[in-house]
Amino acid sequence: MIEILNPAQLVQAKESGALVGRILQTMKSRTGVGTNLLEIDAWTREMILDAGATSCYVDYSPSFGRGPFGHYICTGVNDAVLHGLPRDYALADGDLLSLDLAVVLGGVAADSAISFIVGESAPAESVALIDATERALEAAIAAAGPGVRMGDISHAIGSVLREAGYPINTEFGGHGIGSTMHQDPHVSNSGKKGRGYTLRPGLMLALEPWVMEDTAELIVDDDGWTLRSSTGCRTAHSEHTVAITEHGAEIMTLAR
Repeated sequence: MIEILNPAQLVQAKESGALVGRILQTMKSRTGVGTNLLEIDAWTREMILDAGATSCYVDYSPSFGRGPFGHYICTGVNDAVLHGLPRDYALADGDLLSLDLAVVLGGVAADSAISFIVGESAPAESVALIDATERALEAAIAAAGPGVRMGDISHAIGSVLREAGYPINTEFGGHGIGSTMHQDPHVSNSGKKGRGYTLRPGLMLALEPWVMEDTAELIVDDDGWTLRSSTGCRTAHSEHTVAITEHGAEIMTLAR
C-alpha cells in the first residue's frame, strides 16, 4: 500500500518523528562502556510509554523474523546491522552501536536509526563507515522531491556508498511509512535514475542507507532476528523519516 498523508497527519508526523529523534539522542547520551543492551531497551520502553506512544516492534512478526520481536528498539553491535534483538551484552570501548527505533504517536508512525562509537576508542575504519551512511542519507534527502522517481533516490544513495568503496546489499532498504511502519514503495540502496515510482507531496519515506565493510552478504543470527555481516566485518546504519513536500523533502525525525 502506498499512503499519501493529509496535512493533519503530516503535522502529527512531526510529533511522532520528534519523539523518535529525542529517544535516539537520549539513548546515545546515556550509553557508555558497560551499558547493557537490555538497559537501552528498558529506557526506550519507559520513554515510549511516558509519551503515550506505541512501539512498532514489540508485537512485530513479519515473515523474515522469528515470532514477535518482543523488544522496543533494535540494537546492533559491530557486525549486526539490521533488526538487532536486544540481549544481555555490556558494551565495550570501541564498539560500533546501531540503534533503530519506530513508534506510532497520534496514529502516525516514524522511523529512524543512528550509528555511533561507544567509549573513547574510535577506529578510523568504523568512523568512515558511519560517515558514509550519513552522507548517503543526506544525498538521498537532497534528491527527494515531488516528481522525482524512486530510482533517483536509490541512485543517490548507491553513488555515495559505492564511491566510498562499500559493497551494497539490496535485500533490505527504505520504505514508505504512514499510519503503519512498513509500506510500499520499497527504497533500494542502489538504483538507476529515472526509474520507479514518482514521488508525490504527502508521501512519507523512511530512507535508510546501511553498509557492511567488506561484504554484501547477510546471515541470520541464532536469535532468528539479528542480521549480521557474513564475514564478521563491522556495519553501520543511518535513517530518517522524510515527508515529500511541494518543494522537496522535510525531515520528520529530528530531535525537537
